Amino acid sequence: MVTEITQGIRVSVETEYQPAYSSPSQYHYVFTYRITIENQSDNTIQLLRRHWFIADAGFSPREVEGEGVVGQQPVLEPGQAHQYVSGCNLKSGIGKMTGTYLMERIVDGTQLQVNIPEFVMVAPFRLN
Repeated sequence: MVTEITQGIRVSVETEYQPAYSSPSQYHYVFTYRITIENQSDNTIQLLRRHWFIADAGFSPREVEGEGVVGQQPVLEPGQAHQYVSGCNLKSGIGKMTGTYLMERIVDGTQLQVNIPEFVMVAPFRLN
């Protein structure tokens, strides 16, 4: 697990290769990632947007941007956490992701960029 804290918002990521949904002979490797967002600040916040940078070894990098996470824009009171699972497919079986969340403090509308720590995705047999 990797973790990063930005302005009192803790983001942790765990990844898992999904062999049942992957087809290495077709250059299709599927990974899931579980993200936990913990509000360790003194303010209520809302996650508005996400912005991902995806690197796939030997292939062109990708960028993904959009509203919320898995169809939600969660509001987190101080001390609350939100967890979700999403996925990423790679062509090489080796890659990494990093990015940011755009969040807003409810009390005054101040927006903040919260870092998502860089994490790697490697199909286990690619390590040999």
